[in-house]
Amino acid sequence: MQLLRIFCVGLGISFLGTLPLGTLNVAAMQIAVTDGIRPALGFSLGALLVEICYVRLSLVAMDWVRKQEKLFRWLNWITLVIIVALAVSSFIAAAHPSGEGKNVILSNTMPRFFLGITMSAINPVQIPFWFGWSTVLFAKNILLPKASHYNAYISGIGFGTFLGNAVFIFGGRMIVNTLNGNQNVLNYVIGGVFAVTAIVQGYRMMRKKTTSETRNETLF
Repeated sequence: MQLLRIFCVGLGISFLGTLPLGTLNVAAMQIAVTDGIRPALGFSLGALLVEICYVRLSLVAMDWVRKQEKLFRWLNWITLVIIVALAVSSFIAAAHPSGEGKNVILSNTMPRFFLGITMSAINPVQIPFWFGWSTVLFAKNILLPKASHYNAYISGIGFGTFLGNAVFIFGGRMIVNTLNGNQNVLNYVIGGVFAVTAIVQGYRMMRKKTTSETRNETLF
């Protein structure tokens, strides 16, 4: 019963955490629209594989993860560049005269499973997210440092992430069908989402940098 509870907690946090618009779930939706359901599911499987690896790392090496500020800073910049490129590619695809344009970044020759692995690996947002939640669960004694607890927790996270991405994948296809195949309209919307995400990401990075500099000035 306790393991089932941990599984459900991981599933619930992961599912709800996947629903807000983000780089990976919107990318999965666009792949579903342009390339089909199966490639999008493959992309999601690759992305969640990396996510559960990150969670496992955060569980067994919390002190090490906490000290990797410089690494996370570089990953944040790489992620920002990719989001901007995704936004630009989406707008270009939307402007295609036939309305059948594809995002050249998401619709390349790389297998979607490995594309999901790559994009998830350089997306550091999920690391502090799961670090924070795992810390809370440890503090409340819901999660204990046991292999069985870790396995149930990670299994729930993987299943929750997959369900959350499925909402975007099948939802995207449903929207296209509603729009009678007018795919370029959805590409404009997706491009707008990526653009807003890039702005928010840049703002957070600048704010964090300013806060860090202020803290250092205070110390000295």
